[in-house]
Amino acid sequence: MTGLLANVRTLNEADKVDEARAIIRAAERHPALPAASWRAIGDAWHIVGDAGAGGTAHLRALELSIRDRDLLTAADGLARNDLPVAETVLRARLKEQPTDIAAIRMLAELAGRIGRYRDAENLLRRAVELAPGFHAARANLATVLHRQNRPSEALAELDLLAAADPDNAGHANLRAATLGRLGAFEEAIELYDRILAEHPDQPKVWMSRAHVLKTVGRLDDSVHAYRRALALAPTLGEVWWSLANLKTVRFDDQDVAAMTAALVTDGLTEEDRFHLEFALGKAHEDRCEAEAAFASYDAANRHRRALVSYDAGATSAVVDRMIATLTPELFARFAGAGYVAHDPIFVLGMPRAGSTLIEQILASHSQVEGTSELPDIPVLSGRIAVYPTGLTAAEPVLLRELGERYIDRTRPLRREDKPRFIDKLPNNWLHAGLIHLILPNATIIDARRHPLDCCWSNFKQHFARGQTFAYDLADLGHYYADYVRLMAHIDAVLPGRVHRVVHERLIDDSEGEIRALLTACGLDFEDACLRSHENTRAVRTPSSEQVRRPISRDGMDAWRPFDAWLRPLCDALGATLDAYPNEPVRD
Repeated sequence: MTGLLANVRTLNEADKVDEARAIIRAAERHPALPAASWRAIGDAWHIVGDAGAGGTAHLRALELSIRDRDLLTAADGLARNDLPVAETVLRARLKEQPTDIAAIRMLAELAGRIGRYRDAENLLRRAVELAPGFHAARANLATVLHRQNRPSEALAELDLLAAADPDNAGHANLRAATLGRLGAFEEAIELYDRILAEHPDQPKVWMSRAHVLKTVGRLDDSVHAYRRALALAPTLGEVWWSLANLKTVRFDDQDVAAMTAALVTDGLTEEDRFHLEFALGKAHEDRCEAEAAFASYDAANRHRRALVSYDAGATSAVVDRMIATLTPELFARFAGAGYVAHDPIFVLGMPRAGSTLIEQILASHSQVEGTSELPDIPVLSGRIAVYPTGLTAAEPVLLRELGERYIDRTRPLRREDKPRFIDKLPNNWLHAGLIHLILPNATIIDARRHPLDCCWSNFKQHFARGQTFAYDLADLGHYYADYVRLMAHIDAVLPGRVHRVVHERLIDDSEGEIRALLTACGLDFEDACLRSHENTRAVRTPSSEQVRRPISRDGMDAWRPFDAWLRPLCDALGATLDAYPNEPVRD
């Protein structure tokens, strides 16, 4: 078929499109064509501008590839999570057959597994460009866009899928999750209800419905939905963990027995295993069984740590480069260079440090909308060549463009007509200097909590994605120390730029700290901020149920029963532990 492509290109360039089309149709009439030939026919149709016919040919090639030896080898590698084997086979295949949509989709799956979502997106866009009717690839594309927090784009792909395959429950489930990401929670719940009315035996749909119910504060309904999922799939670890993650559910003896039995079930996946272990740790902790609780948490973290890649030394090196780059001279040179918008309030710091409570307090103000954790600042940092050291060579116009782009990217997630909004991605502490450069009028709040309380809370928390430092006590201690080190530098080179909320002070003097917080944000005091637990807004984070209760000392000193096992954490924290809270007492 190489000759076919060459002839079609020649005829197309000579504006003899009708002759080119005739040649392609003649090729299609050959009996028993192999997949590679249909691929070439698909490429030929694309050359003459007929994407529909090209897509049909590529889908025919896909059907004929079902028993392809190389693709089966790659699929086996993916199934066993042997990604090097799968990648070697797929890259060799695509070098030989660059338009093999099955190989393209599989390589995209591989990229997604290691968090390279942009690469996965590009591959999947290529697959659906070659075969617009390749619904599986389009569904994967919607998923990748969803994971990149681009729900509007994901919804556009799902609209195309719905038009072509309106009864597909999997697509509808992803659509409901995407609606939830957009804040259309009631619409998402209605869609889940319709799916479950037709397919009531889908445990993961019950789980997804429960997630949204939790977000909007319908706790009893959420628990009921989780329990329905477990009735269908007792070993589904994510459901057990989701119940534990409500923080308000206490497991009874029957639950503990069910989780213990699930852990010894044949064929249990690693993901189910560590979810169950995290949940079992919570059950033992609630029963004041410290040794059993730590054993479960430790096992969960070891299993989770084995599946992620994290280098504490690399984080320290990045912080070193940040400190070396973010000098008073740099900030003076770029004074006024960023975008003038003052809309964003960034709440950053360690996860589990009280950022959701701060968000709830601020979102109770009439001028502020809570939009949860947004990934846009880390994404935009990638626009700086050799970040962060490349900031020294940046042009002022780029800083302004990045600030404006941030506002544009976050606008679709703002559903209320309020002048201010909150971005509470904790990891933005690493980008505090960049935030100041591109959005000099934005507010930056640092949520800080006692290192042992904070790190212990992270250690017993499973995060849906990211936070790969959280599954080892020493990694946690080094990460916390690096965070404090960088924020101390920001305080030194930009005095007063960051307002720090120390969690323990917020608990002990709520009104005083809340008034100071509002002043730092340039907001007038409103009494509703003192009653933030009455706010019925949706809350997506693990602290959703905690912030719906009055501020209290619950959760403080939770590390103390586990002190005997925390030596690796204390050693990694070093002087940071003794120096807490690393903030002078306010006058």
